[in-house]
Amino acid sequence: MAQLTVGSATQLAKSLLKAAGVPDQEADVTARCIVASDRWGIGSHGLMRLPFYLARLQAGGIKADAKLKVVTDLPSLVVFDGDDGLGHWQLQKAAEVAAERAAINGIAAVGVGRSNHCGALGIYVWPMINRGLVGIAFSTGPAVMPPWGGNSALLSTSPIAAGIPTNPPTVVDLATSAVARGKIQAKAQAGAELEPGWAFTKDGSPTTDAKEALAGMLAPLGGVKGYAIAVLVESLTGMLVGPSLAKDIPDMFASEQDANPQKISHFIIAIDSAKLSVDGENTRTADFSALVNAAGGRLPGANRSNPERPDIAENITITDSVADQLAQWSSKLGI
Repeated sequence: MAQLTVGSATQLAKSLLKAAGVPDQEADVTARCIVASDRWGIGSHGLMRLPFYLARLQAGGIKADAKLKVVTDLPSLVVFDGDDGLGHWQLQKAAEVAAERAAINGIAAVGVGRSNHCGALGIYVWPMINRGLVGIAFSTGPAVMPPWGGNSALLSTSPIAAGIPTNPPTVVDLATSAVARGKIQAKAQAGAELEPGWAFTKDGSPTTDAKEALAGMLAPLGGVKGYAIAVLVESLTGMLVGPSLAKDIPDMFASEQDANPQKISHFIIAIDSAKLSVDGENTRTADFSALVNAAGGRLPGANRSNPERPDIAENITITDSVADQLAQWSSKLGI
């Protein structure tokens, strides 16, 4: 295992992205969001993914100098065309716009279509949390999960995230598949077996082989209930924002598809929590947090550090395989 500081990891990621043609500001935001996943211990969505982004940038599947283009601009609803750009900075911008509009109007929603993978979805509820707002985020991706009772992949891992401004903040961040696909990829790279019940082969047979799972399908979280939530996520992203359904989104782990834009869609909702109460100012948020602690539990995501306020001296750990890949890309891009 290799250890880096947050500051050095972020600078390395930013330098690699800039060398691949991404403008300074977009590279800076993207690098911070990538490293935030590693800070949270979600290596499957952090620096492990950077070589895949770089390959897609070089092949043209991700447009390095993409611009967000306004499609719809209403007081409480904004929709952007992502121009095939990196999903990280685009969803961060969408969350900031949603937060600004919700602070004025009480609630706001922002959609981003024709985008790319954005890493750990929970990162993008923090622009709301940091402003005392409730944030909800949805995203789609390549089809890896069959409909309930079906035998072909039509749904992505269909992640959903939510942030509540408790103290510490509550952050719900989960895939509606039994496990995130990035974790399958991480297991494949490590040569490790999967837990039973996580995945199927392409023929629909249960498997614990990570490489077979990558070529096959993932099981829904909680059976038919997870499938139903996945349909909700697909509805709010691929169906309504578009332009692609999950079944038409290229797989970022398949190098032969690197030149094909993913056209992923994201959806953010921001709500002014102070305006939700039926009886005005109250202490219920603090009361609930105290009750959870008194019961011996903790709020979801309570141990996750603020991605908008990184400690650059903090250490993160990546696998030797990821470190080697980043070193190869540094050499390839002349860093």
